[in-house]
Amino acid sequence: MIEILSSGLYTTIQDLGRYGYRKYGVPISGAMDGYSAKLANQLLGNAKDCAVLEITFLGPVLKFKTATQIVITGAGFTPTLNYKEISMNTPIEVSMESILNFGLPTFGFRGYLAVKGGFKAEKTLGSSSFYKGINAKGLLQKGTILEINQSEKKCIKTNASVHVKKTHFTAERLEVLKGPEFKNLTKEDQSKLQKLHFTVTSQSNRMAYLLKNASIITAKEIITAPVQPGTVQITPSGKIMVLMRDAQTTGGYARILQLTEKSINQLAQKNAGDKVMFLFLEY
Repeated sequence: MIEILSSGLYTTIQDLGRYGYRKYGVPISGAMDGYSAKLANQLLGNAKDCAVLEITFLGPVLKFKTATQIVITGAGFTPTLNYKEISMNTPIEVSMESILNFGLPTFGFRGYLAVKGGFKAEKTLGSSSFYKGINAKGLLQKGTILEINQSEKKCIKTNASVHVKKTHFTAERLEVLKGPEFKNLTKEDQSKLQKLHFTVTSQSNRMAYLLKNASIITAKEIITAPVQPGTVQITPSGKIMVLMRDAQTTGGYARILQLTEKSINQLAQKNAGDKVMFLFLEY
């Protein structure tokens, strides 16, 4: 078991998402940076969809009530175990009564903590991913006790760590495909989308990232149509929104672009003030 001594800024339990319920208006949810979440589980020998902690910018303080093994991936939090710095992207032995802290990230925005066997978390509609309205809890709170699944696999012994390319966190160019309403834009606006830098705003969250630029690009609303994580919408007033893991299932704004899965993971590591561009791929 693990006790949350301090909850951090926005700490949740996530897995790879809730599938098969979009027809009822249920978002997919799941880890914002799916690559980092899967990596954490893989390094422990867990199934890739085991529940993990998703840590956003300011990490929690955790006390381990039992010995286990952990892996931390994602943003550069400079974690410490019993106030001694530990490595990321590698299995770490944790003894009973140990205290885990996270420093502010030196790069990236979201980190992932996996434990051997995965967190024991109640599933709703096939997933443990937190989403307010689906789960009773939207966030983990101070004092919460987290349980760990039993694992029959032996602990992994290694002094090596996996090297994760820094471009996963620093890449400005996000791979995109043209969306269904891209053709509705003027030729001038189509060209702008391929050349402009956009800034991530502070209104960005798990539902959508809001991007801004001094140059106005607009498109008319459409009849409500399906959307998904990675869909780039534009409002008649020129706001550009990139839908993320907690996105709604339909929308009435023009769907001008679609991010690749790789780009969704990369965008999830961006903080307010970071700049991005769109890198167009051909079908």
